[in-house]
Amino acid sequence: MSGHSKWHNIQGRKNAQDAKRGKIFQKLSREIYMAAKNGGPDPSGNPNLRMIMDKAHANNMPKNNIQRAIKKAEGNSEEHYDEITYEGYAPGGIAVFIEALTDNKNRTASDVRVAFTRNGGSLGATGSVSYMFDRKGYIVIDRSTTDADEDQVLLDVMDAGGDDLQTSDDAYEVYTDPKEFTQVRDALKKDGYKIADAELVMVPQNTTPVPADKKEQFQHLVDALEDNDDVQNVYTAAADED
Repeated sequence: MSGHSKWHNIQGRKNAQDAKRGKIFQKLSREIYMAAKNGGPDPSGNPNLRMIMDKAHANNMPKNNIQRAIKKAEGNSEEHYDEITYEGYAPGGIAVFIEALTDNKNRTASDVRVAFTRNGGSLGATGSVSYMFDRKGYIVIDRSTTDADEDQVLLDVMDAGGDDLQTSDDAYEVYTDPKEFTQVRDALKKDGYKIADAELVMVPQNTTPVPADKKEQFQHLVDALEDNDDVQNVYTAAADED
């Protein structure tokens, strides 16, 4: 895959979100709770839970918080979250795909709609932009943690069943078929690679530069969506900045 490092962008966003760490933990707790509720509390037999726990560890979420969410799922809690997606266009006609976990669909739909309308975007119907994205497994190897060169990493990725490797100054970024994601991640770990991030993501088939006069408005929209307690992930088809 061409383009600038997605990992670089993620790291920058994570650094900017340090002050919002409590909110990040809250969102991860919801994901852990629902994964344990739906697939059982044992990560060895619940790949989805294992993936989310790895994501929580990567975000430095305390083990006590993780275990608390799992125990809550094992108990008699009637708490439930629906998985909802929203689609729309940001300023400049940039496609936006949103994943949410909510206990109140009406509240979340209203909040997402307001975020779009206040920031120059428009909320679309189901299917209006989802066809522009592909579900992919995404695995990051921090380059500073391995002595392997790019050729060796590519060979190991292909042997593990990965689809593509993108190399940047900071990281090796591996993309996989979602069905092969767990297999590829575990094979790379077995090969001795330290995994910095591993998750299922929505990857745009094509990207569009954000017009210069829309960049501030575009960022305000993304920030408003990411700040929403019910929104888990925001994906856009915006081209990476130089």
